[in-house]
Amino acid sequence: MTAHRQPGTVLTDHTFAVPLDHAVPDGEQIEVYAREVVAVGRERDQLPWLLYLQGGPGGRSPRPLGRNDWLDRALDDYRVLLLDQRGTGRSTPATRQTLPERGDAAAQALHLSHFRADSIVRDCEVIRRGLLGADERWSVLGQSFGGFCAITYLSFAPEGLREVLITGGLPGLRSSAEDVYRAAYPRIERKNLGHYARYPGDIEAVRAIVAQLREAEVTLPGGGRLTPEAFQALGMMLGSANGSHTLHYLIEDAFVPGLSRPALSDSFLAEVQGHLSFAGNPLYAVLHEAIYGQRSVSPGPTGWAAERVRREFPQFDAARALEGDGPVLFTGETIHPWMFTADPALAPLHETAELLAGQEQWPDLYDPDQLADNEVPVAAAIYHDDMYVDTADSLATARAVRNLRTWVTDEYEHDGLRVSGGRVLDRLVRLARGEL
Repeated sequence: MTAHRQPGTVLTDHTFAVPLDHAVPDGEQIEVYAREVVAVGRERDQLPWLLYLQGGPGGRSPRPLGRNDWLDRALDDYRVLLLDQRGTGRSTPATRQTLPERGDAAAQALHLSHFRADSIVRDCEVIRRGLLGADERWSVLGQSFGGFCAITYLSFAPEGLREVLITGGLPGLRSSAEDVYRAAYPRIERKNLGHYARYPGDIEAVRAIVAQLREAEVTLPGGGRLTPEAFQALGMMLGSANGSHTLHYLIEDAFVPGLSRPALSDSFLAEVQGHLSFAGNPLYAVLHEAIYGQRSVSPGPTGWAAERVRREFPQFDAARALEGDGPVLFTGETIHPWMFTADPALAPLHETAELLAGQEQWPDLYDPDQLADNEVPVAAAIYHDDMYVDTADSLATARAVRNLRTWVTDEYEHDGLRVSGGRVLDRLVRLARGEL
C-alpha cells in the first residue's frame, strides 16, 4: 500500500481483486481501486469507516486536495474510503481503448452488463470484508447514482451497513427508463425557462448559435461534430448550483467579433468540447439507461428511452423553435444514439451501446420487501425540483423505505454535497443519529 500526505490528511492506496461476474466467484477477476483518507494525527484511531459512492454511472471518485469540500466534515468522524467504481479511475478500465480486447460488440456488451449497481454493491462487500472483517459494518455516503447504489445495497446486503447517507439519489423503485425521462423533460424545460429569465439576452444568442450550426458543419477540436442537438446537450449544466451562470458565459463568447461573416470562436469550441466529450467517462453514456432496467418493472429493453420520449415534447425541437421566435431549449441528463457517432470517444462503442439498449430482462436492482423492513438508519437529502432525479420518485421511495428520514430543501441544487462546505453532510449525519 502506498501512502501520501496532503494538508491535514493522510491518503492510502488500496487495490482489490473482485470477480467480474460475482455469480462466478472463481472466474475472471478485475481490479477495483479505492483511496483511504484519514485526518492527520488520527491514522491509528479506531474510527468508523465511511464509504463514498460517486455519482454517474461511470464517474470516478473525487481526487481530494486536503480537507476540501464535504471531506472536511467527514474526517471529523470517519475514516473515508473513496471508491473508483468498477471500470472507472484507477480500477480496471472499460473504454474504447480496452473494450475491443474483449472481442466483438456482443462480447463487449456482455462484459458491460456486469457494471451496474448490483455488481458495484457486491464489489463493496468484498472490500468491506477485506478491510474491516466479515462482522464489522461501515457507513455509506451516496451522491446521485451513488445513492441509487446505496438503495441497492440496502436491498441485498444490509448486513454490511451501519448507516446510509444519500444526497440527490433516491431512485424510483418501480420506475422504468421511459417513466424517468417522461418526468425529466418537464423539469428540464423549467430549468431552461429559469435560465432565460435570468439571462434574457441568451434567447437570441442561442438562436444565433443554433442557426449557425444548421447552416454549416462545425467540427470540435477533438474531431467531434457540433450539431444543434449536441449543442442543446449543454443543458446538462443547468442542474448544478452555478451551471446557469457557466452556460451564460460560454454563450456570450460564442462568436468571433469583427468578422464579415459569423464564425464560432476556437475558444468557444474548445470549451464546448470539454463539456460534451465523454472521453473521460464513456460508461456514463453507454450504461446510462441500463441503470433503470429491472425485469419486474419493464422486462423489455430500455431501447433509447430518452430519444423516444423526447418526441413527446416537441418544444425541444431546435428547428421548430427557429421557425418561431421563442427560445431554443437545452436538454439535460439524456443520452441519445447520435452521441455515438458525433463523439469520437464513443464512436467505437456504437454497436455495443445498441446491443445494451436492446437487452431485455435486466435483473432487479431493488427489493421493495426488504426495504420495507429495513433496520439500517438512513438519511436522505432531496433537492426540490432536482433536474437529474425526480422529486416525486424520491419522496415515494422515502415512504417505502423503513427507517429513512428525509431533508427536502430548495437551498441547494443536485451538487449540494459538493458546494455546501460540509453543511449537507453534517445535517445528514445528525439526521441518521437522531439528533434532529
